[in-house]
Amino acid sequence: MNNIRHLVKAFFYSLAGLGFALSETAFRQELVLFALLAPVGIWLGQTPAEKALLVGSLLLVLAVELINSAIEAAIDRLSSEPHPLSGRAKDMGSAAVFIAIINVIVVWFVIVVVPAFT
Repeated sequence: MNNIRHLVKAFFYSLAGLGFALSETAFRQELVLFALLAPVGIWLGQTPAEKALLVGSLLLVLAVELINSAIEAAIDRLSSEPHPLSGRAKDMGSAAVFIAIINVIVVWFVIVVVPAFT
């Protein structure tokens, strides 16, 4: 029974986190792109694996953006004064989102564009 209670609490904590994320402009923008591109990925994917890769690459951007926002919130909570390590942490979180976006481009290119030229 404790395990079920823990899972229920975790579920509601996750929903709260998503609610907080919706206040972030970058997350909302990426969520709109997900809503637009996920159906396209499902339509363009020829196999279940391709569909999963196309949609999964988009989900990865959202997940990394959540982590980036969490890093930024934690840094802002610690201090509002500029510090090189704070800037480094925020920049690295942003770089992680950038890499996830590059992953989307590579996955979509390999699955959608490359076959059109072979």
